[in-house]
Amino acid sequence: MTALVLALGLGFVAGLRVFTPIAAVLLVRGSVWGILAAVAALAEYVIDVLPNCPSRTRPMGLAARAISGGLVGWTIAVLHGGPGPLGAIAGIIGAMIGAFGGHAARMVAIARIGPYPAGIAEDIIATGLAALLVTR
Repeated sequence: MTALVLALGLGFVAGLRVFTPIAAVLLVRGSVWGILAAVAALAEYVIDVLPNCPSRTRPMGLAARAISGGLVGWTIAVLHGGPGPLGAIAGIIGAMIGAFGGHAARMVAIARIGPYPAGIAEDIIATGLAALLVTR
């Protein structure tokens, strides 16, 4: 996979869960910060299914996803020999696709299987996709 495709993919994951792609990149690099990011990702999984959790499409949620997507996009692009700024842009675009697409898919899933199973399914998808992308 090219660096920009990886950046776009990890940005998409950031659109689903803010801390998951950061944790994946740092863990695969063997960073102790990866453990802290993984703990933050686990906390996000719990918080995400709570009924009072704000929508990811509100300004604060979108900003967090854009920052996360840009950060991991830049990082993964540089690690794979690509241009950092273009990786950041790809990561931000991926984060917006993931945020709005993930929100739409989550609403459909909630209607069919309920809020908790829908949230858990999204957690599994985000984690699996992040793991797949960082090991490529």
